Amino acid sequence: MIPEDPPSSERRMWYVTLTVAGDPIPDLDIKVALEQLAHERPFLLTGRYAPDRAEVRYWEEAICLEDAAALALRLWGEHRGTAGLPQWEIVGLEVLEREVFHLRGMNGEIDVRLARAGAVRPF
Repeated sequence: MIPEDPPSSERRMWYVTLTVAGDPIPDLDIKVALEQLAHERPFLLTGRYAPDRAEVRYWEEAICLEDAAALALRLWGEHRGTAGLPQWEIVGLEVLEREVFHLRGMNGEIDVRLARAGAVRPF
């Protein structure tokens, strides 16, 4: 028997930063791919890019950090074909509980200003 998903009150919000890197590609290609990713997955808060790396930041809903991290580790590969993402590898992953994110924001460690959802810009 497959267990049911827990009630939404047991799920938490996690702030995810996923960084990928690989062989350089033209700036426009990675910009267009990140914009397509934002279209496919509207939860994307921001995307930053350079010819050889990209970073996406977003909120993930999951029961625990392990689940949020597992979802984040699949994101790039699952959208590689449909969004035209390059064959880059994941080189960084940070997953923060909402309270930790807000604490860091209050201490000035994280820029918590609201950006237009799906904003994609160079590093």
